[in-house]
Amino acid sequence: MSIDFANLPGIHGVTLEEDEVRNHVIRRANTIGVITDRGREDVDLRPLAHLALHIHRARHHLDVTAFGIALDAALQSATAGYVMGLNQHGHKILGQHHNWAHTVADGSEKWSLDVAMHVASVSKFITGVAMTRLLNGKGISFDTAIAGYLPTYWSQGPGISSITFRELMTHTSGFTSGGCDLVSVEAQVAAGVPGTGVYRYANSNYSMCRILLAVIHGNIDVSVSFPTDPALNDPVWDLATIKAYRHYATKHIFDPSDSEAHFDHLSGDALAYPFPVTGNGWNSGDLKENCGAAGWHTSVSDLLKVMGTFRRSESIVSKTLAQTALDSLFGIDWKISTPIPGASLYTKNGLWEDGAGRVEQSLIYFLPENMEMVVLANSPIGATGQFFSSVVTDAYLANIV
Repeated sequence: MSIDFANLPGIHGVTLEEDEVRNHVIRRANTIGVITDRGREDVDLRPLAHLALHIHRARHHLDVTAFGIALDAALQSATAGYVMGLNQHGHKILGQHHNWAHTVADGSEKWSLDVAMHVASVSKFITGVAMTRLLNGKGISFDTAIAGYLPTYWSQGPGISSITFRELMTHTSGFTSGGCDLVSVEAQVAAGVPGTGVYRYANSNYSMCRILLAVIHGNIDVSVSFPTDPALNDPVWDLATIKAYRHYATKHIFDPSDSEAHFDHLSGDALAYPFPVTGNGWNSGDLKENCGAAGWHTSVSDLLKVMGTFRRSESIVSKTLAQTALDSLFGIDWKISTPIPGASLYTKNGLWEDGAGRVEQSLIYFLPENMEMVVLANSPIGATGQFFSSVVTDAYLANIV
């Protein structure tokens, strides 16, 4: 039976070609063996809480100059290179960088606020914003069950029927798989979960959000399948949902914030290195099959635009809904108290490693005083691999005066 791939029934607003479907590889070589972060369970945050509690409560604002000096001291001699930007009310108040996005051996490109890098799990923040906007716009509660929005050709194991959107976006769904691709998500759904409500960071939560987004937005019907050629099911669903997710994020997040992001690794994007730096850098490659949980390549400048627009402009979501998403930890790892009375910081961590010590690391912060901050580093932090979030958060908290 002939299939018209340009006009597949049940697929809307995205176009698929026969060659790309039949030749599509869902789990490509550049993603095999990579190591990703596991979220807030990776670090004991008690030292941060201790610091926040014992700074005198009369302190109430960030000493920006002292913070910049402290951060540079912590990162300059401990990374292949780093870049950071700090905005207040949407305007840059601090930007600094050190060393190489590409070392001399790889062509000598210095870091700047406009150099893009794969931001790994910070991509989950983008997905969290997209899901918050879409669910709200469709009148779907965050506490709605996801089961009715999953492909009908998938098997649903025990406990899947009770998982909600909120549980996916807060890593309390019961999923434990770290896989970012559609095949990993499909297998996790078939295996089922023992229960919900307990925090366990899993990339599959946000990879699934990408699939759900395409269904809810109307790009693909849950019934789309090919009984006479079931080998087409996964590549069709993978390609359709990748395209739908990219289009939605571009139209409703990046375009309103006058920013850019991409899945493929462009020639000017930062490379990943070990620390101490040896040999050539690693190009982590095109990561579109991992979108939802990872995959976006973007810069400090563009992330700051997205964050400020999301938080304050109401062109992505309302200010009230943006604060609800932050407080709900949608696409966010931690909400941490600060010495500023009544004010918390919100942060998301990202890490992507080739398995041989070459690392991309990213951090975003929504801070008190209407500040947003982004920090990128293209290596481990020091020879012992300090936890990036702890280093930066400690420097911030220590310089509130």
